[in-house]
Amino acid sequence: MHRAILLLLVAGFSDVALAGELTFEADVRPILKAHCFQCHGEAGEREGELDLRLRRLIAKGGESGAAIVAGEADASLLLERVRSGEMPPGDKRLDSTEIKVLAEWIASGAKTARDEPDVVGDGPISTQEERSYWAFQPVQRPSVPAFDEARRVRTPIDALLLQSISERDDVPVNFASDGAKPRLIRRAYFDLIGLPPAPEAVAAFVADDSNDAWDRLVDQLLASDHYGERWGRHWLDVAGYADSEGYSEEDRERPHAFRYRDYVIRAFNTDKPFDVFIQEQLAGDEMVPTPHDNSAPETIERLTATGFLRMAPDGTASGGIDKPAAQNQVMADTLQIVGTSLLGLTVNCAQCHDHRYDPIPTRDYYRLRAVFEPALDWKNWRTPAGRQISLYTDADRKLAAEIEAQAVVVEQERQKKADGYITRTLEEELLLVSSDVQEALRTAYRTVAKERNEQQQQLLKDYPSVASISVGSLYLYDRRRSERASKLDAERKAKAPQYLAQTAQQQLLKVPAADHEAVQAAMATATDKRTTEQNQLLERFPGVLVTEETLSQFAPDAAAELARLSQQAKELRSSKASDDLKRYAEKASEIRDRKPKEGFLRCLTEQPNKVPVTRVFYRGDHEQPKDPVQPGGLSILAKDLTLPENDPALPSTGRRLAFAKYLTDGRHPLVARVIVNRIWLHHFGTGLVGTAGDFGVLGDQPKNPELLDWLAAEFVESGWSVKHIHRIIMRSTVYRQDSQRVEDDSTVSYLQYPVRRLESEIIRDAVLSVCDLLNTRMYGEPVPVMEDAVGQIVLGKENLDGERKPTKATPLDGEEFRRSVYIQVRRSRTLSMFETFDAPTLSPNCEQRSFSTVTPQALLMMNSDFAVTYADAFAKRVLGEAPADDSQRVKLAWQLAYSADPSAADVNSAVRFITAQRAVIVEQGKKEAADRIDQDAFAVFCQALLSSSRFLYVD
Repeated sequence: MHRAILLLLVAGFSDVALAGELTFEADVRPILKAHCFQCHGEAGEREGELDLRLRRLIAKGGESGAAIVAGEADASLLLERVRSGEMPPGDKRLDSTEIKVLAEWIASGAKTARDEPDVVGDGPISTQEERSYWAFQPVQRPSVPAFDEARRVRTPIDALLLQSISERDDVPVNFASDGAKPRLIRRAYFDLIGLPPAPEAVAAFVADDSNDAWDRLVDQLLASDHYGERWGRHWLDVAGYADSEGYSEEDRERPHAFRYRDYVIRAFNTDKPFDVFIQEQLAGDEMVPTPHDNSAPETIERLTATGFLRMAPDGTASGGIDKPAAQNQVMADTLQIVGTSLLGLTVNCAQCHDHRYDPIPTRDYYRLRAVFEPALDWKNWRTPAGRQISLYTDADRKLAAEIEAQAVVVEQERQKKADGYITRTLEEELLLVSSDVQEALRTAYRTVAKERNEQQQQLLKDYPSVASISVGSLYLYDRRRSERASKLDAERKAKAPQYLAQTAQQQLLKVPAADHEAVQAAMATATDKRTTEQNQLLERFPGVLVTEETLSQFAPDAAAELARLSQQAKELRSSKASDDLKRYAEKASEIRDRKPKEGFLRCLTEQPNKVPVTRVFYRGDHEQPKDPVQPGGLSILAKDLTLPENDPALPSTGRRLAFAKYLTDGRHPLVARVIVNRIWLHHFGTGLVGTAGDFGVLGDQPKNPELLDWLAAEFVESGWSVKHIHRIIMRSTVYRQDSQRVEDDSTVSYLQYPVRRLESEIIRDAVLSVCDLLNTRMYGEPVPVMEDAVGQIVLGKENLDGERKPTKATPLDGEEFRRSVYIQVRRSRTLSMFETFDAPTLSPNCEQRSFSTVTPQALLMMNSDFAVTYADAFAKRVLGEAPADDSQRVKLAWQLAYSADPSAADVNSAVRFITAQRAVIVEQGKKEAADRIDQDAFAVFCQALLSSSRFLYVD
């Protein structure tokens, strides 16, 4: 990509250049800087003693002599080496266009645009062309041209756009006509809150003919809490927000990162001035008092804001990694996030060498690193957990201590019980060994392990059933007690019939001889067939029919034996140590659950009295530190900027706070431009500068630099109000245009509103909204994601079996219907539905989302559980709210999905389709009730609505 853009830069000079006006600074130096400076001039590197940074140094040459001969391209060694492919080394070569520029320049006399400096050191050299680059110039508020009413200019945005188009194309242009009101309200809703309007809202807006209806609608949406959820998500992309650490396969969760997400949402909802928003994120900890105990809400808010600087992947707490490399990578990724989000520059490309295209020397990169190094000191590193700040107050700690004291009492009782169970188990086990070793074994067990002599150690080895007794192993001995109880049951079961038979026989012997035969006959007769005489006879001699209940009357010793066996078994079962101790542990846990939940802030702070020295790393290698540098900004923007090394007025160094104030003083040429460009991007699908994270040479040129500067100046002068910029953009004619271009005989309607696909999160939110399932609860811990049985990433709490395979999902109790901004962002586990629809790739952040149109998207909306489940829910809502008439049901579904009324033809077509679906269901032989057939048929229709481009796109 870099090669392609360099070709465009070269091609841009071709009209003048190849006509003989090539100069070193404008045409040749960019090529050499991109390909050759790293070995020939940069940071003192002079391979072959050749320096290519100036024309005179090239002419001077190196060990092989002069590199060029002015006017004689074919005699120039530099061109010879380049043409042969010998230089530059490696895979990268100059292409034919670049070689042609180089040859033409030499042939035309190897001219320079101006005199070159007589003396140069090893430091970087910037040219007037680089210093004059548009993005590095101060913001200039342009004058706004006037146009007559026929041009429908509503705001300065319209005027500046019309002026730009007229100047560029020299043809009369008009805006497209305003979009229809249903289309406009849907556009506004999705742009500002990311949800579709309710049919009632659409009807009210369409019926409102007042001149300020549109303005009031915009103000209403800007006041919605959903606005912060929508626009906060845009910033979270740029910040690289994630609920996991990334870096390694472990991808540890960040349990407290969500507080930064909530801070961002609140900041947008309250229209926090963006300069303050930036300052708090870069240096919130330097704006509040220390220590951070019992912090006021404002202090907590500012500390939370520094989570911006803790969003980079951080695997430094993981095992099996190169710790120094991981620590320095956190710093590198953090600087990349800061550079692309606020400066709109790829400063990270200057980490190992001077930036190949922009005037950012490596030294500047490390000056910028020095701003953040006191908080991200790789030689005094703190892991993520070590950086957390507790939100506990003194009152919380006092209450927690009181509750802990109650739990300790329970644990002490548990310990007493445990000691008793240990003693009981020990004595029971000792009964199973020879009596002559019992006392010695008891003593060996009771002796502290480190004080046992060799004989005691050997004795315990010989009797592992005693040696193994511990609180943790009591459950094993409980099993043995259960086994013994079962043996007692078996013994009792065997003895009981013996005792009964013996007792009955003994009692029979006591019967007089005269009655003996009759008694035996009565005993042998079934109970329900005995005669009255037999029953009376047996009542005289009850012992012959002895039972376990009556055994004690006739054989008390036998009854006592059976009772003893039962009682022993019962005692063995009822006094399980593990169960009893578990009850104590559960009670202690229940008590501790009453403690105030301790929350933490994932934030950035500096370590007191530790001011690290930042050094330039040779070729970006932390193991090769070179010259020290002071904190500072980019020299191309502020050559004389000095930041405090250690501000005595602050408990921290104050570097980040000073840097943040410098960025937001209103004079910085990049920050305001970058932010308003992002706002424009999210309203129109592309920014005034197409590369939102790169305003440098490799980025796009601004389509309308005057408009960009006007917006930037207006942004600052409004007090850095994002909502103010929204109002100006959305009140403009260019925003309110129809997405359909109309041409007539007199003019060409050059402009129109761009059709854009909704982002993955907004598609999901819109589906939930039309199904009337959206849970609007704001803030708090994220909705978890998990891998299901087939490897898809879905919403749910991880519930794995012993083989770490997913089992039955844990209910989320409605949390699964929350807005997508609250779904957990796992770097290694992107929700499958989001991934299909181009979820942001955080590497380390997402400068600008891409939008694709690929087959898996259509398949997901056709076949996935997501599509089928919510189509059914959509149908259920429609059937529940609309009259029992297919035409009315179709109309409601259409209004919910598209924010517009269907035409008569649309209604008739849809009714025929639904009728056909009912017939298909019946033909398939499904035995369902009529209302279920209705819902199934409408579900197919609703799925078609949700899958349509009209639903997935906003126009």
